[in-house]
Amino acid sequence: MAHNVSEKLKADCSIAVSGIAGPDGGTPEKPVGTTWICTKINKEIVTQKYQFGTSREENINRTTNMAILQMIKMLKR
Repeated sequence: MAHNVSEKLKADCSIAVSGIAGPDGGTPEKPVGTTWICTKINKEIVTQKYQFGTSREENINRTTNMAILQMIKMLKR
């Protein structure tokens, strides 16, 4: 997803997020709070799985914060 976003927008950096924010939709294999964040700068791609809590609002906030933090870490390299 991050690759396609950067290609379509002709951007050097992109972020893609997918997951189950809740309160419904979780399964034993993918419980509520399961989140994947992908960041891309030029040709470097980092994908990370996170497991947050059960609160939808908390999951959205934590996902946003972690996506930005993950991008900042890549930019500092």
